Amino acid sequence: MLSCARALASSARVRLGCTRPSSRTRIVSGAESRRRIVMSSGRKPGVASDEEFDGFLAAAAGRNIVVVDARNPDFSIEADDAKFGADGGSAPISQCGTPARPNAMNIPFEREAKRLQPQGVEALEAKTGGDKTTPIVTHCGGGGRGQKAKEALEAMGYSNVVNGGGPAVAELWTKFGSL
Repeated sequence: MLSCARALASSARVRLGCTRPSSRTRIVSGAESRRRIVMSSGRKPGVASDEEFDGFLAAAAGRNIVVVDARNPDFSIEADDAKFGADGGSAPISQCGTPARPNAMNIPFEREAKRLQPQGVEALEAKTGGDKTTPIVTHCGGGGRGQKAKEALEAMGYSNVVNGGGPAVAELWTKFGSL
């Protein structure tokens, strides 16, 4: 198995023009086996590849996709969230649930409590009607808390969740930022 993984990693590096593994190269297995080998692409660990995200969107065709924005609107708690999330930013948190982002819900990931805000989880359950197969895209600014939100939702039984990174991952943001 290890030699197969090394060969896979080696061939992926060659296809991507890398000559040696970077410090961010990792081999995924098990439940993550469909995910590509994470290379030094500038994306945080867990953020979907373009191919993975496109597959998610194709599988969700005809279904209502819910977007969970894990950023905190209280910039005194998460000052970096103001970069994109302030009303003058490129992805204002205040637009969640408005015509600009009708399927988006702001459910902050609380770092200290290591959980999604409970009131937001209750609202998500109401929005999905309890359907744990509802397609959900999580995000924050760049994907770190988006990944934590994804993992929290999966632990609650949601089975169709992808981390879209956020406005800092422009390639994905253009595909879901207006949902």
